[in-house]
This record gives sequence, structure tokens and C-alpha cells, in this order.
Amino acid sequence: MERTTSRRKPTIRDVAEAAGVSYGTVSRVLNGGRWVSPQAREAVESAIVATGYRTNHAARSLATGRANSLAFLLTEEQHLLFADPTFALLLRGAAEALSQRAMTLVLLVAGTPRERESVEHYVSAGHVDGVMLISSHESDPLLDRLLAAGIPTVSCGAPLGHQGELSSVSVDETASAKEMTRHLRDRGHRRIAMIAGPPDTPGGRFRLVGFREEMGSDYDDSMVEIGDYGMESGAAAMSRLLARHPDIDAVFAASDLMAAGAVQALRRAGRRVPEDVAVAGFDDSGLAESHEPPLTTMRQPWDRISEEMVALLLEVIAGAPPRAIVLPTTLVVRDSA
Repeated sequence: MERTTSRRKPTIRDVAEAAGVSYGTVSRVLNGGRWVSPQAREAVESAIVATGYRTNHAARSLATGRANSLAFLLTEEQHLLFADPTFALLLRGAAEALSQRAMTLVLLVAGTPRERESVEHYVSAGHVDGVMLISSHESDPLLDRLLAAGIPTVSCGAPLGHQGELSSVSVDETASAKEMTRHLRDRGHRRIAMIAGPPDTPGGRFRLVGFREEMGSDYDDSMVEIGDYGMESGAAAMSRLLARHPDIDAVFAASDLMAAGAVQALRRAGRRVPEDVAVAGFDDSGLAESHEPPLTTMRQPWDRISEEMVALLLEVIAGAPPRAIVLPTTLVVRDSA
């Protein structure tokens, strides 16, 4: 007669013993605590793999009253999740940051009134512990509803109209735009146009502020067009600019997608890039490097933005007051400008 034996499931105490740390240290690592040294965190993560430990999410949820999951909430139309590479980069980074904390990422899209209502009900019901708000618009009522419902929320980008009311992670939009404009001027360009983003978004508003400040007395409102960050809008904006100012010698677009659209419009008009018109973008989301010609752009630190958003949201969930993290960008010079 065969005997069957069942192997005892490893516990947190087994992980602590294997890692040579305390039970509390393992608990802090599993719960995303920040007060753990890199050496201790690495030891715990290695011990988790070695012991085969798996978190009992149901038990943790019952014990803590939390869902042990965070929402990645995109307030744009669904197709942009795949059309705009910046969202995929943020999503990937957030998923990685949460997997390291044994937490679950829930993807939510709220680009229509019906989707916004559904999302509001979902998060208010406690299915997630907090929300990472991506691409918020000042005119969008969803943020007001999240705040009114007391949902812990962190914004990607400065939350226009709500600064100081919730935590945020952003890049220095104004300084970044000034640096790119200065680069174009240093290259000898004087008839510089800008394709800005929507003014109710932080990137649309503050990148234009930086461009205007750096241009100084040379700034001209008629040398600015507004796009929606997409490629088609960049092409349309470039065509309008050329119709008004055929002597444009450089253009700064507030996204790489709009910069790529500008290149298309310039080629249709018989202009060479960069020989006739220099083109610069913003993001360095992967498109810029693979584009022909490769785009000069401002690189956002995507992995760090996602990691900081997750860490900051966990702080908010734990009761910390709102705070804003502002990260630097990097000028990446390629063939287009």
C-alpha cells in the first residue's frame, strides 16, 4: 500500500529563517514597506524563491480589510492604450513594481461617461486599495469623484486644479521644454514653432510655458498649434503652421507621436528633416529611436515614474499626507534636430 505525504507549505517564518532576518522584516517586504535595506530586501526575495513561499491573498485580505491590489486607471479612450507607447511603458513599470510586492495590478479604462461611472462604482466598492491616475484632464470630473469618495489616489503628472489635494509623480515639464527650446536655438534655429498638447493636461500646459519662457521676446502665438498627443494631430498641426509660416526652420512637439506626424507633413510639403526643418519631440518612448530619422527628444524616466507612483500610493493608503515628486528628464540628441 502506497503512503502519500503532503509537504507543509512554507510560512513567513521559514522565509525569515532562510533569509537570516526577522519575521517583521519579511512582513515589511511583502507589504511593500520602504524601511528595508536593499541587502535585506534582496535576501528576503531570494529566500522566497528558495522556499517556494506563496502569499495567501485571501487570508491577508480578511486580516487587513484590504484588496491587496491597485488600479492603473487610464482616463483616455481604449485604443490609446495600444496606440500611445507611453501608457504601455507606465503599465509595465507599475506591474513590475507591484509583482515585487506580491500585489495585483488592475487595469481600468475610463474614456467615456459610462466607463467613468462604472470605474467609480468599482473602486468605491473596495475592489482595489487605491488608484494610479494616468493622463488626467482638468476638465474630467472623475478625479473630483474619487477625492469625494475618499479613494487613495496618486496622479501621474501634476493634477491640474487639485495641486496639494493628492499626491503626484511628474517630470519637470517647464524646465524640460526650456532645455529642448534652448537646444534648438543653440543649433542656430530662429523660426521655431511648437505643437503643444491639450491645455487641460499638465504636459500640454507646462511644456508650452517652458517654450514661451525660453523664446522670450521671439515668442509668437501664431507659431503655436495644439494637438492631442497623437500622430494625426501632429501632422495636421504641422500643415497649419506651414500654411501660416512657410519659413519655419524648427518645430518642437510635446510628444514623439506628434513629432512623427510633423515629419510626415513636412515630407508631404517637400521639406527635408533636418536639413530644412529640425523636428524635436518629448517622451523617448521607443518610437523616437526607431523613427526615420531618429528623433531628438526629452526622455522621461518611465520605470522610476511607475515605481514612485506605486510607493507613493502605498504611503497614501497607510495614511501619509499628500506630496508631490518631480523627476528630471534627459535631453537625447539624435538625427532629427
